[in-house]
Amino acid sequence: MRYTVRIVCLLLLLPLSALAAQVQGVRLWTAPDHTRLVFDIDRPIEHKIFSLSDPDRLVIDLRDTRAGERLASSKLSDRHVRGVRHAQRKDGTLRVVLDLEQAMRPKSFLLKPNAGYGHRLVIDLYGKDGSRPRVAKSTRDIKQWRDVVVAIDAGHGGEDPGALGSAHRTREKDVTLQIARRLKREIDALPGMRAVLTRSGDYYVGLRKRMQLARRHKADLFISIHADAFRDKRVRGSSIYVLSNRGASSEAARWLAARENAADLVGGVSLDDKDDMLASVLLDLSQSAAQEASLAAAQKVYRNLAKLGKVHARRIQRAGFVVLKAPDIPSMLIETGFISNPTEERNLRSPAYQRKLAQAIARGVERYFHSAPPPGTLIARMERERRPREHVIARGETLSMIASRYQVSLGKLRNVNRIKNDRRIRVGQVLRIPET
Repeated sequence: MRYTVRIVCLLLLLPLSALAAQVQGVRLWTAPDHTRLVFDIDRPIEHKIFSLSDPDRLVIDLRDTRAGERLASSKLSDRHVRGVRHAQRKDGTLRVVLDLEQAMRPKSFLLKPNAGYGHRLVIDLYGKDGSRPRVAKSTRDIKQWRDVVVAIDAGHGGEDPGALGSAHRTREKDVTLQIARRLKREIDALPGMRAVLTRSGDYYVGLRKRMQLARRHKADLFISIHADAFRDKRVRGSSIYVLSNRGASSEAARWLAARENAADLVGGVSLDDKDDMLASVLLDLSQSAAQEASLAAAQKVYRNLAKLGKVHARRIQRAGFVVLKAPDIPSMLIETGFISNPTEERNLRSPAYQRKLAQAIARGVERYFHSAPPPGTLIARMERERRPREHVIARGETLSMIASRYQVSLGKLRNVNRIKNDRRIRVGQVLRIPET
């Protein structure tokens, strides 16, 4: 009992600042559609946020909190935030004021400690109009033959560093972005193909938002880039994952449950006005086609990665990763190597190796699309020209009828097949159909 009294007395004698939480620093991340500020704190805190106008400001009151030295020296700004200042109030509240370029809509939440950071308070600032960044349309998109679109997703980012290298503490988020940028350059250089990035800088994008960005760009394929880690530093090799059947089933249930309020589409068909049976059938058809295409594309890429170096698994792996769950977009997740392995960490840091890795993935993607080109794409036209169309003559058909059906001239049809007149054709004969 005496010890308890002594402890209480000692606590009462301590200054208020010793009992207060501390803001140890603040970081700012700029994304295309929002700004994120992250306050490093030494324990969970209570906070309150409100906005002021003329000029536009955001006030953050942190209860029973004081500023650390790193907060005092922080000078942060971007296109949304002009500056950050703070002051200690008499009631023990730390008031932080963000001077804004324009009115913003805030969202705040606390994060628990992880392997890289301690407790954090996160403030996300969005434009008040709720507008989304516009997707720039390529002039090629408005032509008759469109490009195949590949969405490249650099894993992690911003406050989420991903795995760390064992030798040089290389951050997974940096490696994945570097590889993603190189892969985009490789794909953009291929005829009839272009790539888009789900993130182009060091900021975090929510997992489901990555899928939404791919859908907004009307992507034909989604590739998520990662670098694996394991407690055994000897483990190495790349691997590829596609969605598991269990993961597809859980996502189907989620879509069907939320379809009336969801703005998402399945293969361009809205589910909100369909009955349960029809919605389930449409979703199942879309998912089955996407899973089949995912596996086919992954196999092409896997073969090229196997030529580049060791692959960790002997076949394509299946998992329920959230980023693979788009029911209408073929998707794969590539673990480019084990960043926890010192040799592979060194490779993943190397620009030359990153280039080889990007080239191997791009070649696999190119082979997939040339083997199964989406209708209406330039690659589909290229393949059609490379592989001439054929027609098997049926009873009663004439050359003029066949020429009219395929909208080609009778002369061209005769010349390509070396036929002088209709008497030289027979039922079952295979004709080559020239391009118009």
